[in-house]
Amino acid sequence: MVATVLADGQPEIDFSAHPYMAPGPNDSRSPCPGLNTLANHGFLPRDGRNITVPMIVQAGLKGFNIQPDVLRPAAKLGLLSSPEEQSLTLEDLKLHNTLVEGDASLSREDFDINGDNLHFNETIFATLANSNPGSDVYNTTSAGQVQHARLADSIARNPNVTNTLMRGQGRSGASAFYLSVMGDPVTGVAPKQFVQIFFREERLPIEEGWKRSPVPITGATMGPLTGQIFVASDWQPTGDNCQEIVLAPMQ
Repeated sequence: MVATVLADGQPEIDFSAHPYMAPGPNDSRSPCPGLNTLANHGFLPRDGRNITVPMIVQAGLKGFNIQPDVLRPAAKLGLLSSPEEQSLTLEDLKLHNTLVEGDASLSREDFDINGDNLHFNETIFATLANSNPGSDVYNTTSAGQVQHARLADSIARNPNVTNTLMRGQGRSGASAFYLSVMGDPVTGVAPKQFVQIFFREERLPIEEGWKRSPVPITGATMGPLTGQIFVASDWQPTGDNCQEIVLAPMQ
């Protein structure tokens, strides 16, 4: 039997072999809906433990068609949150003010507000969910407007908010990510239904018609979307634009 190969040279994925399963009480999950979704579908270990950089790279490639040039650097940075040298537990990624976690999240509360930057927060997510009214899609303009609103909310409620240029660009990259994996990685347009399922349920909306992007998601596709979102966010510096970055958990 010869496996079907897509136009990008990657083997076609049998998603029926990766059914959604909600995490159990002893399974670990992260502040990142993308990694949680990959674990909930078995592209990553379903218990969310002993995860290595190569495992993240392969899971993202299979589940989302995100190429290694995007995921490998992010996965290596995520490893800094772990007390282990070569693996992480998904919950490790909640470590505040690392290079991958920060304030003004699209779906999590700021750590300094209530100490819970790990679990999905519907009140926070409502800013994104209710954006681009009158349309059934999100795009780079609406994504930038959501970022602007989320940052304004964090600044108003969090006296310790971190708002650096690096954070603004990082948030734009995270928004380009959800538009790319749930929609079109070239135009940055994604159906609202897919995006909302992705965040709220941390599930691939296969039953609703979602398909893995036939276009490889690379730095070359993410870069322009990230730039458009950053411009639309009208980011402005507030306070001290220097950031103390956490490079390892406290021992």
